Amino acid sequence: MATKSDNAQQGVSPTPKPGMVSTLKAYVAVTKPRIIELLLVTTIPTMFLAADGFPKVALMCWTVLGGTLAAAGSNVFNCYLDRDIDALMHRTAERPSATGAISGPNLLVFAAVLSLTSFALLWFTVNPLSAWLALGAIAFYVIGYTMLLKRRTPQNIVWGGAAGCMPVLIGWAAVQNKLSLAPVVLFLIIFFWTPPHYWPLALRYREDYARADVPMLPVVADERKVAQQIIIYSWVLVAVSWSLNLAAHMSFVYDMVAMTLGSFFLIEAYGLRTRVKNGDADVKPMRLFHWSITYLSLLFLMIGLDPFIQHLLK
Repeated sequence: MATKSDNAQQGVSPTPKPGMVSTLKAYVAVTKPRIIELLLVTTIPTMFLAADGFPKVALMCWTVLGGTLAAAGSNVFNCYLDRDIDALMHRTAERPSATGAISGPNLLVFAAVLSLTSFALLWFTVNPLSAWLALGAIAFYVIGYTMLLKRRTPQNIVWGGAAGCMPVLIGWAAVQNKLSLAPVVLFLIIFFWTPPHYWPLALRYREDYARADVPMLPVVADERKVAQQIIIYSWVLVAVSWSLNLAAHMSFVYDMVAMTLGSFFLIEAYGLRTRVKNGDADVKPMRLFHWSITYLSLLFLMIGLDPFIQHLLK
């Protein structure tokens, strides 16, 4: 066996231990920052709508920070519980939780610290209602989706996606300290957006999910059925987005933007179904996946701007 001196004499450097920067990157990676970004895209505009203008800057900052920590805690718990199947999937095999770069106990401690800090932060800087909603979102995502639904039913992402709808409730509760019909409609927009957003991704990585024995809809059903389900949910999504006017008295500008964005969403959804029906070798599901992110971002941008548009129109 070669010693350190042998390696030095042969010009071979010993394998370096992970440095602080790489360790920090690993811990950031298991929080899934890109997912958190998408959640915040819905929280901030919701707060503008709830405040009918600018919310207090401090309130917005504390809410965003608390929501970020809650989402991060949920994602780390998810990485801990799914580290076995993540290691089998090409898309997730390099996650620090799957490679063992972060140990299981350390993941649990990190997740617990993030989650408890989120609850305490929201409780003392925002209000108890937002804190309880954040805790409920964590519990539902970890227990409801990751532990109970994900490995058992192809409807996993439908019902499990409800956890991703919670930021709008948290944002509304932060401003008004109560819930009403408007945040429920915002919740439903994200709820019905989730399947046509995620199923195209699952189509793209169907072999990964099959290898890990995760019964995503594209694994247990043929492409035609998946495409048809995407069409159904897309229509419901568009209808719910238009119904926000009934709950929050949006401007006609919102109606026009929502109709335009919804039309493009349906065009992409039908385009996917057409490629499936034609038997294309590549049905290009990621076109709808990427557009769905743009759709949600632009729709909620419009939701956040609408109070200011209404003030200008008066």
